[in-house]
Amino acid sequence: MNYQRFFDEAIDQLHAERRYRVFADLERIAGAFPRAIWRADGTAKEIVVWCSNDYLGMGQHPDVVAAMRNTASRMGSGAGGTRNISGTNHPLVELELELADLHGKEAALVFTSGFVSNEASISTIARLLPDCLVLSDELNHASMIEGVRRSGAEKKIFRHNDMAHLESLLRAAGRERAKLIVFESVYSMDGDIAPIAAIADLAERYNAMTYIDEVHAVGMYGERGGGITEREGLAERIDVIEGTLAKAFGTLGGYIAGARSVVDAVRSYAPGFIFTTALPPAIAGAATASIRHLKRSQAERRKHQRQAQRTKDVLDEAGLPVMLSQTHIVPLLVGDPELCKRASDRLLTVHGIYIQPINYPTVPRGTERLRITPTPFHGDALINGLRDALMETWQTLGIPFQGSEAPPVVRSDRVVPLIVAKSGG
Repeated sequence: MNYQRFFDEAIDQLHAERRYRVFADLERIAGAFPRAIWRADGTAKEIVVWCSNDYLGMGQHPDVVAAMRNTASRMGSGAGGTRNISGTNHPLVELELELADLHGKEAALVFTSGFVSNEASISTIARLLPDCLVLSDELNHASMIEGVRRSGAEKKIFRHNDMAHLESLLRAAGRERAKLIVFESVYSMDGDIAPIAAIADLAERYNAMTYIDEVHAVGMYGERGGGITEREGLAERIDVIEGTLAKAFGTLGGYIAGARSVVDAVRSYAPGFIFTTALPPAIAGAATASIRHLKRSQAERRKHQRQAQRTKDVLDEAGLPVMLSQTHIVPLLVGDPELCKRASDRLLTVHGIYIQPINYPTVPRGTERLRITPTPFHGDALINGLRDALMETWQTLGIPFQGSEAPPVVRSDRVVPLIVAKSGG
């Protein structure tokens, strides 16, 4: 049997469907973010990154870099083992205390990535609950879907942010059955926000447990960076809050925060936690420094909100098809996988602007897009340069502008305020 043939055919299929991913070889420049060196075909070129998840540029913050350097010099590069076998380093213990405090929870648990934290936690929680029914938003991240699948529990998918549909599923399950509602606060491809208060209301009414993914919101929203749940005063009404250290906090890792009993059960039963080498102390130290800084400082969040809104306004005024977004995510509709890839390639090679194309299956067919993520370091001149480059690319490739024959696009909404009064006003 020619085993290689099956792998070649699988890759050929991705090429035929215009879904084959090409990675850009980038070298970030500390102190010059969002600029980076792009290497291709033996050449090196300075470019501007417009799709980084380092939303606040904390990956280059002097306090964060210093904490990583100092911790590594004291404790070495690796953790040295799993959490159970010599890997529970003191910076990691401090990090978990910091995260529990960030969300006002009894305990927190750190994983090696946000994907692992979702997959391991959801699967373990649902597996430990007797005859658990998992109710999952249809647009949940792949890591959450995998967690639900691995749990072996029965699942029901509710239409995105559709509270009437969710309530009908909860009502049919009955109050006595164990139920786990899993959803996100900020959905990263569209930039919309879940109706968290309404979900919490339904969970209380029908006796369900709640699990929220805040990876695109922690550090970004709330008075101390606790995410949308903090901003809206809802953290205490959510049973488990999951987040990442790899986006706004600028480092690496994922985590959950919740009641001590829930966190301890995941710690004790989740294979994805038990059998994985612990996060290195240098990364834990850097993450703690980043969280502590963003608990105190509003400057990064305020500037970020301003630049995200300016990006939306400038692109919208130019007639570019900016999709509706309630947050810092700026999706730009292309609507065709081939054009999306060509647009991304042209922006990089001709204009020195890197925006990765987002195609199926990450988004539905016909909604292929460029996902733009402004940061506090994307100044007005860079925003204007982005607009000009996009205009030239759209015109050259014949991509529809607003008002052209293309899938309907809602003009961009205002960025949701950084902090909202908790009185319900």
